[in-house]
Amino acid sequence: MAEQERGAKEAIEESFFTTPAFQALTIGLPFCAFKMLFGLLCWRAGGGAQASAILSAFGGLVMAWALIDLFMNLARIAFHLAGRASPIEYCIVAQAGRLMGRPKLFLAVDTLASFSIISIVLWSGWISHLSWLEVRIWIAATTLNLISVAFVNIWMELRRGW
Repeated sequence: MAEQERGAKEAIEESFFTTPAFQALTIGLPFCAFKMLFGLLCWRAGGGAQASAILSAFGGLVMAWALIDLFMNLARIAFHLAGRASPIEYCIVAQAGRLMGRPKLFLAVDTLASFSIISIVLWSGWISHLSWLEVRIWIAATTLNLISVAFVNIWMELRRGW
């Protein structure tokens, strides 16, 4: 009996990092924050001294994309906590991939887009245009995302044994 309980506990611990809730919290939600802040920066830049309706509209579309992805990630968490399979993917790009039978490929494309957004904001210097609160959100999203990746890697190595 104790052996079965220990085996069940190990199975839960081993699979924790692959749960939809963990992935949505540590990957999906931070990516939503990056997208939202990038969209906000584009929107602001488009309405600034060198007004650009195209840049403003693009920023609005990116913010809408981020908001949709946010609700999709929250739904994934809710379905997981309810013990039910989710009828939706983590993001709208992966949902389009589901319609084409390739949700993981499209999720990888969304991940590339998110990492590209991070790089654009950092390398362009736009990060300096974020408010104090927005910078704190950026830092929190970065910390959550990177520390969780490191923690997962350490945990997987420890689970393999010495």
